[in-house]
Amino acid sequence: MDKPAGPTSHDVVARVRRLFGLKAVGHTGTLDPFATGLLLLVLGGATRLARWAGQHRKQYRAELRLGVTTSTDDPTGSVLREVELEAWPDAGVVCAALAGLSGPQRQRPPAFSAKHVGGVRSHRLARRGGEPELAESEVMVYGLTLESYAPPALTLTALVGPGTYIRALARDLGERLGCGAHVGTLRRERIGPWDVRDAVPLAELTGREALLPPRELVAELPGVELAEEEVTRVGHGRDVLRAGPTEGEAALLHRDRLVAVAKAVPDGWHPAVVLP
Repeated sequence: MDKPAGPTSHDVVARVRRLFGLKAVGHTGTLDPFATGLLLLVLGGATRLARWAGQHRKQYRAELRLGVTTSTDDPTGSVLREVELEAWPDAGVVCAALAGLSGPQRQRPPAFSAKHVGGVRSHRLARRGGEPELAESEVMVYGLTLESYAPPALTLTALVGPGTYIRALARDLGERLGCGAHVGTLRRERIGPWDVRDAVPLAELTGREALLPPRELVAELPGVELAEEEVTRVGHGRDVLRAGPTEGEAALLHRDRLVAVAKAVPDGWHPAVVLP
């Protein structure tokens, strides 16, 4: 679904629950209220597959404002510092700084984030006036591409792994350039194989015409076709016996329907997640 600016991911989920009459509705990665773009929703039994879809790379397009830092690292927060440089860093310096922020790294999440601190969302603590201490986490930045630069504004495309905050990258870029920065606008363009251009806008979502089969959430897993009697065995959590070595994970299928996601065992496959 193509999320507009304004509603939170929680608001979108609540709306879809009402529309489809389902309690089991989730998503595979939060979008900040000011952000727009692709929000991948999972419904019913497919909610149990969210962690597989959540491991995909994500692509964002972000417009940054140099020289201004905010409490939220985005335009919704209060201004903490504002500077006006006589000479802004040239494009070569900016590209070098972006290259330095690429690759595997430890990233400190923004104070206003969905991370838990002592069982409470970090953004809730921050809004109460607290200063949550967030531990750094391992993230992967596959690439940061400078699309345009007219200081103090710049636009970049970011391809990142799970758990990476674009707001934190903007904050860290501003620190490297010595002038501070925050994200002005943010749009998620892709999640793995899914493109926002193929998404249904939230305002146009009316029913099940937008739904995709659960198999697409684990399309990268090899398929193992089940016989009729094996479907019942899998439903009871029993292993599927197969000759030859198995490894990793597989999608257990019956007539193109995803029955379960399984993990390799010495004699075949053990169903780890069984769909209704």
